[in-house]
Order: sequence, then structure tokens, then C-alpha cells
Amino acid sequence: MGSWKDEILSSSGEAPGPAIDVSTLVLAANRTKRPDILSGFHKYRGGWDIANKHYWASVGFTGAAAFILAILWFISFGLALAVHYCCGCKININGNGSSWSLRICLLLLIVFTSAAAIGCILLSVGQVEFHGETLDTLNYVVNQSEYTVQTLRNVTEYLSLAKTVSVAQIFLPSDVEADIDRLNVDLNTAADTLEETTDDNSSKIRKVFNAVRSALITVAAVMLLISILGLVLSISGHQHAIHIFIISGWLLVAVTFILCGVFVILDNAISDTCMAMGEWVENPHAETALSNILPCVDQRTTNQTLFKSKQVINDIANMVNGFVGSVANSNPPPQASSSYYNQSGPLIPALCYPYDSQLQDRTCSAQELSMENASLQRWEVDSNMYTELVAAVNVSYALEHYAPPLLNLQNCNFVRDTFRNITSSYCPPLEHYLGLVNAGLALISVGVMLSLALWILYANRPQREVLLLSFL
Repeated sequence: MGSWKDEILSSSGEAPGPAIDVSTLVLAANRTKRPDILSGFHKYRGGWDIANKHYWASVGFTGAAAFILAILWFISFGLALAVHYCCGCKININGNGSSWSLRICLLLLIVFTSAAAIGCILLSVGQVEFHGETLDTLNYVVNQSEYTVQTLRNVTEYLSLAKTVSVAQIFLPSDVEADIDRLNVDLNTAADTLEETTDDNSSKIRKVFNAVRSALITVAAVMLLISILGLVLSISGHQHAIHIFIISGWLLVAVTFILCGVFVILDNAISDTCMAMGEWVENPHAETALSNILPCVDQRTTNQTLFKSKQVINDIANMVNGFVGSVANSNPPPQASSSYYNQSGPLIPALCYPYDSQLQDRTCSAQELSMENASLQRWEVDSNMYTELVAAVNVSYALEHYAPPLLNLQNCNFVRDTFRNITSSYCPPLEHYLGLVNAGLALISVGVMLSLALWILYANRPQREVLLLSFL
């Protein structure tokens, strides 16, 4: 076994079996080909990569239309207000059809206010659902990461317990204990790094989405209030008060356009991520930027852990069988050994070696006791030896149970299943609720923007005509 052991522990990290072709994969390459603001608007071709500033610059370009609209609205309507208030230019409706014109304006004002109100409702519902779905997705990823960390810590814990196992004052070889100490350092480092990275990223994401949620709630509430009060003040003829709402609406429409741009960017980023996960699921061993979210565990560390766990399990079985064969079943005379045991009952079956000399799985014979059955066995020995045997078997069974899941972390099955579940169960609702939020913001922007023009018209009408119109 010596040469085979050296080969495994000194390998570059590949598990025994077919070689895995590790290549670099550009995720969502076609979808992410967008103008890059940081590189002079040249096409970005680096694919999905949340750690790349050029990727975010290209995604940010998708919200440029909304940002330009916000700037144009802010400047143009601001100039119009300046001309209106400074130069005294007013829009009046005179003539015989003025009453009909006012009725049409009132009807339009009600329609625009209703559109803004519906937009506020859509925005409120959409942001609640989107925020909840976002947190559910985040919690799912965090839970999967915590599962990985807990798996690593379980193996570390039981490897450490294996060092304390003794049967009839026989312990694990000192070189095995030293290997366990070195391996535990690597496992703890991997677990701590993954845990710290996950906690840090999830905390930042929660803060961002909580801030976005607060902004959306504020916009929805304020815009709904301004729309309704603007309608009421326009009908009731409060000309001076309506000017305050005109200026407030002007500023808030610009803010709403900006939020539209932000959510267009967010929509594209989420769609990019979902597509990237879907492509990675088909190429799980390729080197990609998705390792920033949930990486596969280093193969070298996994190989060492699996090798050492199997070796420890066989060593413990050897310790137990040594006691069973030389002491428990032999019934030596009291003066023959310090481990004397008076064997008066049936013979104790030997403990099964779960692995052969090459540490490959083997089937237990009918005369052997498996680890699972041994943990339920009532050993017919004295209390001290019973405690030692049970402790040894329990540690072996725990290692046999917790070490194999590391294969799912090594061959990326665990990560692949996680991303597949996200793309099928979490991505569609996220994209749907993002569309709902964008629809709400668009309705609010258009509704309040058109209402502002009618508010100005009503602000220029004599109060007597407006009051008269309200009773017609």
C-alpha cells in the first residue's frame, strides 16, 4: 500500500478514476456581449463574472435609456417650470369650449391618477414578492454552503475523536495521528474560508436589497399620496398648494426613472446569473466565475480526507478485532495478561473491515459484524471494555457515514444540484416579480408625468371656474 498511498497524497488533486478535463468556460457569452462603458463602449466579451468591473459596466449600460430619460425629464421640465414661473407664460383654455375642455382634462387627470395609483399597487406587490423571493434564494444558497461547512466539520470532529479511541490500551499509530492533525488543519481552513465568505457576501446582499426595498416602499407611498392629493387639490381649486405638488412630482418622476434603470440593470444581472448557472450545470468541471458563489471543494484535500478516513476505519476495526481475537474469545488465564477477561458466554464475532487492502469497498462476510450492526450490538464484556468498544465502533460508523458525502463536494454534484434547483425553482419567480416592479415604476412615471401637465393647467384656471366644474 505504500506506493499507492504516496501516489494519492502527492497527486495534483485528481481522484482515482477517469481523468477530468478541466477547461475554462465563458458563461452566458452571447447574452453578455454589451457595450462596456469603461472600455470606450467596445463590446464586453468576458461573459458572466460578478468579480469583473467590466461586466458590471456592461450590465449598467442596459439601464442607460432610463437614466437618459431621467436627465432629459429633469432638464426639460425644469426649464419649462422656470419659464412658467419666471417669465409668466401660462396655458389657458378660453372660448366657448373651455368647459368641455376642462371636463376632458378632468377625465384625463382621473385616468392618469388611476394609472399612477395602479402603478403604486403593482410596485408595492412586486417589491414584497421580489424581496421575499430574493431572500429565499439567498437563504437557500447560504444553507447549501452551511451544509458543506458542516460536512467538513463533522469529518474533522470524528477524525479528532478517532485519536482518542483506545481498545485494551491500544491506540492508533502515531504517524496516523500526525496525519490526522495535518489534515484537520486543511479541513478547518477550508470550512472557515467558505463560512466567512458566505457570511460576508450574504450580509452585503441583504443590506443592498433591504435598501432597495426601503426605496421602493418610499417611492410607492409618496407617489400615491402626491397623485391623489394633486387630483383633489386640482379639482378643489387650491392653486397655491398645487404648485408644491408640481415641483415635488417633477423631482420624484426623475427619481422613478432612475429606479427603473436600476431595476433594468438588476433584471439583466439576474437573468445573466440564471443563464450562467444553467450553462455551468452542463459543464460542471470547467473553471468559471461561479466559484465565487459556491465553489467545489479542493480535490486534493478531499482525496486526503477520504483516504485517511478509510485508513482510520480499518485501523479501528483492526484494534477491535485484535482485542476480540487475542483476549475476548481466547479466554486466557488471569496471570497471562493485564487485559484479562473471563469469557464465559458465546464467542464475539469479528468486526467487518469495510475496505480491503487497497481501501476499496468490500462486502462483509456472514461471520463478520458490520459497523452499522455493531453499533447496536450488546457486547458481552465488562463495562469498561464495553464503553471502549462502543466508542470505537461509533467513531468508525460516523466516519463511514460522513466521509463519503465529500465525494459530492469533490465531483461538484452537490454544487450542480444546487444551481440546477436555483435555475428551475428560483429564477422564474425572480424574473416575474422584477417585471412586475418595472411595470409599476413605468406606470407611476408616465401617470405622474402626464398629471403634472394637467396640474399646471388647473393651477392657471380661475378658482371660480374650477369649483364650478367640480359640481357639473
